[in-house]
Amino acid sequence: MEIDTPRGPALADIDLPSGEPRYLLAITHGAGGGVDAPDITAVCEAVLKAGGAVARITQAYRVAGRRMPGSATAPQDEAWKAAVRSVCADERSAGLPLVLAGRSNGARVACRTAAGLGAAAVVALAFPLHPPGKPERSRAGELRRAGVPTLVINGDRDPFGVPDAGDATSLVVREGERHDLAKDVESLAAVVADWLAERLD
Repeated sequence: MEIDTPRGPALADIDLPSGEPRYLLAITHGAGGGVDAPDITAVCEAVLKAGGAVARITQAYRVAGRRMPGSATAPQDEAWKAAVRSVCADERSAGLPLVLAGRSNGARVACRTAAGLGAAAVVALAFPLHPPGKPERSRAGELRRAGVPTLVINGDRDPFGVPDAGDATSLVVREGERHDLAKDVESLAAVVADWLAERLD
C-alpha cells in the first residue's frame, strides 16, 4: 500500500499470519538498503510463523529515489511516524500491540519514535552505535530513550560498534558477524521471534 506522509509517499507491504495476529511488527530498512535485506526477510518470516502480522515499510526518502535520509533526524522521523500510524489504522492490523523494528539506520528511527508511537517493544538489528572509526560520536542515547523493552542484535565485528548491555533490555552479540548480520539469518530470526513471544504473551 502507498502511504502519504509529510515528506512524500512511503510504501508498506503487510502480511498476516494464518491465524488471528497477536501483534504487529513494523520493520524498516537501513539507510541505503531495502526491506528485502536477508535479516529483515528472515525476521518477517519467523514473526509470521509465530503469529505476528508484519508491515515492511519502505521509507519516503527511498521511495523518492534518495539513497540516504539526510543528517537531520526530524524529517525522517516525521515521515516514519506517519507511515506507521497509517499501517496501524489499517483494518488488517488495527488494535494490535505494536513492535517497531529496523536494521542499522532503521533501528535508530525505531528507537527514536517508539515512545511517541506507543510501541510495546523495539527490535534493533545492527544498531549503528557510531560512525566507523568515530567512537566518540556515540548514539547510545537513542537506545536509552526508546522507553520500551528493546532487543539489540549486533555482530562483534561490526565497524559501527556494539552497544553496551546497559543500553538495551536485551543485547545479543553474534560472533563473527559484521554489519549485514547475514551469516545465519534463520537463527537470528528465531532469537527475535522468541524474545517477542516472551514480552508480548
